[in-house]
Amino acid sequence: MIGLAGLATGGLAYAAGYEVRSYRLRRFDVPVLAPGSRPLRILHLSDLHLTPRQNRKIEWVRSLAALSPDLIVNTGDNIAHRDAVPAALHAFEPLLSIPGVFVFGSNDYYSPRPKNPLSYLLPTKGPARVEAPDLPWRDLRDGMTASGWVDLTNTHQKLTVDDRLLAFVGVDDPHLNRDRYPAGPAEKDADLAIGVAHAPYLRVLDAMATDGYRLLLAGHTHGGQLCVPGYGALVTNCDLDTARVKGVSQHPAHGGPDASWLHVSAGLGTSPYAPVRFACPPEATLLTLTAG
Repeated sequence: MIGLAGLATGGLAYAAGYEVRSYRLRRFDVPVLAPGSRPLRILHLSDLHLTPRQNRKIEWVRSLAALSPDLIVNTGDNIAHRDAVPAALHAFEPLLSIPGVFVFGSNDYYSPRPKNPLSYLLPTKGPARVEAPDLPWRDLRDGMTASGWVDLTNTHQKLTVDDRLLAFVGVDDPHLNRDRYPAGPAEKDADLAIGVAHAPYLRVLDAMATDGYRLLLAGHTHGGQLCVPGYGALVTNCDLDTARVKGVSQHPAHGGPDASWLHVSAGLGTSPYAPVRFACPPEATLLTLTAG
């Protein structure tokens, strides 16, 4: 019993003291471009959950500008404090000169609430917020759009990146039922069509894949946050299967000639009330899109 207690204590100390701050850059090649296309590099950021004094995380995000990606995609949950917008914009500042798109998640709108970290392992309960948002999300949105990043909230947009025409569709946070998917086929003349959401709920992924969006990007899951070594995630905090809780996969999951490529980011942060990660380090991802 004493040995088990010591093991549990050591595991918690590792999860809260080291792993939650052990930021990683993951890299994937995704064969989603037309034959003969030159590569296109996307930096995918998600789930920073920033508070004003998280200087180590802020500086790590700023350092990602050295990668010189062609495009930034931000899938939300940027802040976790009413005073965190300046910190978030400071973290993004070296990246804001690069073409970028974004959607928001629940923790761009609502302050986090105290909770037991183990509650993350419980089944998702769906929408839980009915009151008015209390975080300064408009200030965050305006700071990002003023620098040129494109707000994809429930809309279609087009952007020329590296002389390629990219078509986008995005939705507001499906976890809060704020998504209002703007149905319609992807731009036929685009070099690539990309769907963006905070939470990878199947209703959204299905709609985007059906409409011809061949690259789908999301966050929200925290990669499971508390995982079992050698097994993986126990939950996804949405209706996506645990096998695709993070990383690159195909949607529909069985693949096939019409399947889209899906990347789910495990994200860079946690709620301040559940500041632990286990067997699931915080991450950003550099996706190199290649010819299929």
